[in-house]
Amino acid sequence: METHVVTGAFGFSGKYIAEKLLNKNITVKTLTNSLHRKNYFQNKIHAVPYSFDNPQQLAAELEGVSVLYNTYWVRFNHKTFLHSEAVDNTLILFEAAKSAGVKRIVHTSITNPDKNSPLEYFSGKGILEEALIRSGMSYAILRPAVLFGDEDILINNIAWMIRKFPIFGTFGKGDYRLQPIFVGDYADLAIEQGGKTENVIIDAIGPETFVYKDLVQIISKIILGKKSRIISMPVEIGYWLAKAVGLITGDVLITREEIKGLMAGLLCVDSPAAGTTKLTDWLQEHKDTIGKKYANELKRRQDRTIDYKL
Repeated sequence: METHVVTGAFGFSGKYIAEKLLNKNITVKTLTNSLHRKNYFQNKIHAVPYSFDNPQQLAAELEGVSVLYNTYWVRFNHKTFLHSEAVDNTLILFEAAKSAGVKRIVHTSITNPDKNSPLEYFSGKGILEEALIRSGMSYAILRPAVLFGDEDILINNIAWMIRKFPIFGTFGKGDYRLQPIFVGDYADLAIEQGGKTENVIIDAIGPETFVYKDLVQIISKIILGKKSRIISMPVEIGYWLAKAVGLITGDVLITREEIKGLMAGLLCVDSPAAGTTKLTDWLQEHKDTIGKKYANELKRRQDRTIDYKL
């Protein structure tokens, strides 16, 4: 029986990949920083800690593994985690996988990565793509823009703000686009590519493309039955208002780099859809729960015992 490794199987996308692999009767192992996080796998998955400081141990944990699904990353810089550390750690992971003889890596990247980008998120992803391509290993690089699902951050927190505040502010005109993909579709794509050998790079986007301000109105109509009052605001004012919400919630709502990436159109590509689930249909099915609770990124990282579900 094959063994596949999924990084972060007790988190968001990793959980969906792991669950679908188990349904295919594949032995699943996870590398994680959250050994004691609440999950519903009931010991069906063998969990071991990342050992980036001990590459030999990391390679030993990957011995006999056919496919490595890498979802490891950090969303923003913080005093307890950095983009640069995530890049260094992932490079160690790639080397360990190669040393252990892992047959294929399915790697989660981002739309429009660029190692020369001034935005660390996109430059870091670009560096890792280049390293994986040069490694000589069999690979599938998947580039999602935004993932949505029960445990997601962005779509849920847009809905939360719509429910909480009478006015919704956009950075500038709000005319930038994004292409969300359902996390279950993303997991299906990852597993499909895990079973192949051809080296590929795929823009993992959903079937719908949204202008940001229109997406806000769509969410508002679905969950509240009416339009929200949307106002365009200067980026700096919008950032500090988001900062204030972050102070209230004890989280980082959005960073300057994320705003720049969004407004630069980096979450949109001219590629065929890789998923079939429409966000609009999913919102209709979840309209009574989406945005009822705030999804706290920092809390999830600081408390490694709580379930990712809201």
